[in-house]
Amino acid sequence: MDSTPLDTTIVIPTHTEDRWSSLVRTVACALSQQAEPAEVVVVTDHNRGLFERIQRELPGVTVLENAYAKGVSGNRNTGAFHAKTALVAFMDDDITAGPEWLGRLVEPFADPRVVGTGGGILPDWEGPAPRWMPEEFLWAVGGSYAGMPTETSPIRNVWSASMIVRREVFDAVGGFRVGFGKLGDRNRPEDTELCLRMSAHDGGQWMYVPSATIRHEVPANRSTFPWFVKRCYAEGRGKVQMAGLDDGGSDTLGAERSYLWSLPKAALRNLGAGLTGKGADNFLRAGGIVAGVAAAGWGGVVETVAAKRATKTQKTLETAR
Repeated sequence: MDSTPLDTTIVIPTHTEDRWSSLVRTVACALSQQAEPAEVVVVTDHNRGLFERIQRELPGVTVLENAYAKGVSGNRNTGAFHAKTALVAFMDDDITAGPEWLGRLVEPFADPRVVGTGGGILPDWEGPAPRWMPEEFLWAVGGSYAGMPTETSPIRNVWSASMIVRREVFDAVGGFRVGFGKLGDRNRPEDTELCLRMSAHDGGQWMYVPSATIRHEVPANRSTFPWFVKRCYAEGRGKVQMAGLDDGGSDTLGAERSYLWSLPKAALRNLGAGLTGKGADNFLRAGGIVAGVAAAGWGGVVETVAAKRATKTQKTLETAR
């Protein structure tokens, strides 16, 4: 049976039983959407025990195993390529969403130029939010950050924790780039890279819908300053790797440069607030901005040097043949 334009499949990638309680909660959110999905698909990442447990204990969902190399990109592709609906929604296995989430993200697809949408993401801290965490860096814990639109607006990219794609365009570009994503210590922006390719395919548009809000779990071990610095460093490396994939001459990192230009003002604003008696935490947040920029910048330098060395080595090998 052919799908209607607004039929949607929800895909939830998962990889470990350590997140079982979170997965159960996410699945419950998916199944309770007011805009009822045609199918909810949970995809396990080369974990047979988890696959069998979901089959036994989570009725009402389709369970698949990652058909690609280990990693979340292959997990999502497995579910998305299984779908037969016009739209495919992605949820992470550690988020919660209200019953209106899906319907709000679907609305912009009334415009045929829209190839994808994404919603607002609030950090769901396991403990208290760090006093030093700048709102401009909430992306480091998977959250929407200060400076993003406050109403439905066009945007360059959204995040796969809360994303819907037009399936025909997703399929046309080959889905998420397998091997380029989050696995182990690697933290490559596979969702941003996908958004760029889908937009470039036929000039399509992404829309950010801040009212389609989810809460994204932030465990205590990701609330520490050392983890924050490490995450920013990895992001710097990942963005340079992403730029290296683009051979079309587009300004892949234009949004990142605009974002960086906004950070000195944010740091000064926090310093000013601290100096005028509005709380010592403002000094800490200003320091967080400086540390985040420095870590990301250093990551970018390291990756740029590594890429140049790899290119030089490759040329040497080709010359020696």
